[in-house]
Amino acid sequence: MTARVGVVTFPGSLDDSDAARAVRLSGAEPVPLWHASDTFDVDAVILPGGFSYGDYLRCGAIARYSPVMGEVIRRANTGMPVLGICNGFQVLCEAHLLPGALIRNDRRTFVCRDQKLLVESTDTVWTCDFEPGDEIVIALKNGEGNYQADAETIRRLEGENRVVFRYLEVNPNGSTNDIAGITNERGNVVGLMPHPEHNVEELSGASTDGLTFFSSVQRFLGATVS
Repeated sequence: MTARVGVVTFPGSLDDSDAARAVRLSGAEPVPLWHASDTFDVDAVILPGGFSYGDYLRCGAIARYSPVMGEVIRRANTGMPVLGICNGFQVLCEAHLLPGALIRNDRRTFVCRDQKLLVESTDTVWTCDFEPGDEIVIALKNGEGNYQADAETIRRLEGENRVVFRYLEVNPNGSTNDIAGITNERGNVVGLMPHPEHNVEELSGASTDGLTFFSSVQRFLGATVS
């Protein structure tokens, strides 16, 4: 059975088509999900990068209240895999599916680069095909990617192996402890600032490391990756 992976489109989404392509290349079926829909029939959901609702108020703050997010939150709390990429990570934090917040980069500039990451945790549905300690290269592009949380939350994330990715060589935005991505306690919800959907083909340049995100969720869902 082919896994069905929903890709949400908010007003202002930029990378929904890229995420859908990455899902297709991994052998799963991408399913477009409109922000105003409150029902869907999929096995997993991706919240893509972009500028949802123009990033007014705070990044992700309006998208969090869109009709589709009510069902995403409900399904995530029952174990459905959810991946938030860049703006999607911000939405997950605003929705309290992940702790902490993403604020303006410490350099006060938009960063766009190939970023080396350390894979810290493979105990999630989106990273189970990696090995702990893998060093991967994933495209990064953000202006508000500075991950921050209170000291107790950081202690809990570190102690519970919930830091999934960490920036290597350079911290591009000032994130606490070089954190590039985190997961919830259950391991089904992952958010990260870099864009794995941009690293799924050799033509993309730096690497194809992003494909492993999509093969991981397929393995978890019991689907055959082509």
